[in-house]
Amino acid sequence: MSNAPHYEIDVARFWDDPYPDLAQMRKHAPIAFVPQLGSTIFTRRDDIFTQEKRIDVFSSHQPAGLMNVLMGHNMMRKDGEAHMSERAAMFPSVSPRAVRDTWLKKFQAHADRIIEELAPAGRADLCKALALPLSAECLKDITGLTNMRFEDMDAWSQAMIDGIANYTGNKAVEARCHAATAGIDAAIDDMIPVVSKHPNTSILSVLLAAGQNIDSIRANVKLAISGGQNEPRDAISGSVWALLTHPEQLAWVAEGKAKWIDVFEEYARWIAPIGMSPRRVAKQWSYGGVDFEPEDRVFFMFGSANRDEACFSDGDRFDITRDTSKSIAFGAGPHYCAGAFASRAMVADVALPRIFARLKGLRLDQAEPVKIGGWAFRGLLNLPVAWDTD
Repeated sequence: MSNAPHYEIDVARFWDDPYPDLAQMRKHAPIAFVPQLGSTIFTRRDDIFTQEKRIDVFSSHQPAGLMNVLMGHNMMRKDGEAHMSERAAMFPSVSPRAVRDTWLKKFQAHADRIIEELAPAGRADLCKALALPLSAECLKDITGLTNMRFEDMDAWSQAMIDGIANYTGNKAVEARCHAATAGIDAAIDDMIPVVSKHPNTSILSVLLAAGQNIDSIRANVKLAISGGQNEPRDAISGSVWALLTHPEQLAWVAEGKAKWIDVFEEYARWIAPIGMSPRRVAKQWSYGGVDFEPEDRVFFMFGSANRDEACFSDGDRFDITRDTSKSIAFGAGPHYCAGAFASRAMVADVALPRIFARLKGLRLDQAEPVKIGGWAFRGLLNLPVAWDTD
């Protein structure tokens, strides 16, 4: 039993909005054991920033963890050389150069097609009609699974992230995750002969070319899908919503006082799409007045770190002029998100400028409220909007 201060949460309320509880923990119990999650959680930014790098203590290798059990042993759940070798094998497909030379044009083509098809309608749920298919079509290219429907890419990604955040043991959630991973395995099997005969820059192709074993390839493609769909999808819709609810900041971008990348970085800080990263305690350790025992489970709460009062003044406020250099929305240590370059390009270089340039008079549809949910993964559940079609 952890000797950290105990902090009780209402799970449903925490899913609806974790920030009030996280603020209380940062203030009164920055390292706290949450019985409902069965984990000791870190909530302050500087604690997470330093301790995430202590892979000898807080290990990503979690043999019994949900991600390993449900998705296979991917590089996110490995440390040291095992992690770095698989990360290096994937890097050619997601490097800044690959994004610039290969993916950016494809992102632009997908965005232009989807927005042009949508424009005459004059209204839509932008989450489902634009952010979802754009993120999924881009991810199909990056992973190499172009044989999938974008609807399946999104549904299977969601099923996996629901599965790996299923700390309450919901059997229906677990079953949907297993069905999703089976579908992805089938898609991989179909595409292996294609990319073997016609190599390209996709993750599947570069991992095969690097000689990775098939189990690692399957696990790492699933990893790319689990985070690579929801993060840009949620950042696109969330950033649009943030600007529509802060019109003065949208005007700053239009006037050249801020850039689209400022919008993206501030949104990712404000509502981190990936709000938590789990770790396994590898050895006895004491930190911050708390004793950690081997096999204890720890959550590093990125979503809390990015609102830490010690680093961000008025952190609950969205402000694209803010210095976001201390944000750890993409992680802080050796597991820094490999897809960060592609996500920034998709959202800041492509989606946001094209949405606001083409959908004139874009505004919220007041007939339906916007809903947000999640704590391990957090994002808009809908974004009803309207725009001028004249």
